[in-house]
Amino acid sequence: MNRNFYAIQVATWERALTLLYLDRASVVDDQYQTYNFSDWLELSRTIKEHPGGFIHTPYFRLAIPDVIALKFFDEVPPAQEVPFTRRNIYQHYGYRCCYCGRRFPTSELNLDHVIPRSRGGATDWSNIVTACIPCNLKKANRLPAESGMRLIIPLTKPKAGPGLVLAARSPVPIRSSWQRFIDKAYWDSQLETDG
Repeated sequence: MNRNFYAIQVATWERALTLLYLDRASVVDDQYQTYNFSDWLELSRTIKEHPGGFIHTPYFRLAIPDVIALKFFDEVPPAQEVPFTRRNIYQHYGYRCCYCGRRFPTSELNLDHVIPRSRGGATDWSNIVTACIPCNLKKANRLPAESGMRLIIPLTKPKAGPGLVLAARSPVPIRSSWQRFIDKAYWDSQLETDG
């Protein structure tokens, strides 16, 4: 994370410990408490179990931090394209059916091709919206106008900050302790597009 606690990159444990030792980063715990190297070393002596494991040396045992924040970097990487994922699609449309406008849990929403695939409709941001099951069944394999429907929530492509794309390009497996910063569950898996 940058010094403003904005997730910007995923680093290996070796890189994280190097930055911590050089006093260029602090460890951030689940309560957003920060620790420098000596404080983290002291705390590591009291920790019995740690999900990230420990580094053992002849002189000390050090818990591998889950999250670090850089001390001197406050920039945010430039905005990138939002990954085309179920979660991002549902979040973009506010968990609402784009045809009736009502809010639904994800179990009651589908992804709908505004222009059906059978008519050349793409599977990407330019043609996918969320639809409740009744509206999706009513529309079926037709254009909205052909089924007497219209989009109440317009078809749009989201704009993104770098936090949304961080999980998609992580070089290491995402840990559950990172959930408050990034999410790499089923919902964030890149969907296959036509193009």
